[in-house]
Amino acid sequence: MITDSIIKLEYLCNTIPQLLLNIDDRTFLEKNRPNQWSKKEILGHLIDSATNNHQRFIRGQFEDKPAIVYDQNKWNQFNFYQQINAQQLIAFWEVYNRQLIELLKHISNESLQLECLVDGNLLTIDFLVNDYVEHLEYHLKQIVLYQ
Repeated sequence: MITDSIIKLEYLCNTIPQLLLNIDDRTFLEKNRPNQWSKKEILGHLIDSATNNHQRFIRGQFEDKPAIVYDQNKWNQFNFYQQINAQQLIAFWEVYNRQLIELLKHISNESLQLECLVDGNLLTIDFLVNDYVEHLEYHLKQIVLYQ
């Protein structure tokens, strides 16, 4: 069941944006190593994750086991997150996740058992929703807790 994940996602949307806005620009842009993502790029990765999971949550309900994969490094690179205004990214992250909350509230229990193909594995929409929120929490801790 995805009820707990919806509650967690609502909590994150209510608390995280202000925490992100409190991070100074230098810290948000800083990279410990050249091939490592900055906090800003990690936030961009979470936007990309929302985008791709959105497709899984929707297409998984009407396509037969759709395969939805993406190259996270290329998505991050060509979305130019490091160059985009931080407030824009934070606002976009929040509104996108609020949209996901609303659609998740309407997915039937039967549809939650439908599957998508992800990296060669058939995974239920139920699993993907819960995994999405866990993944989100993991990366948000990287951004907010380690400054």
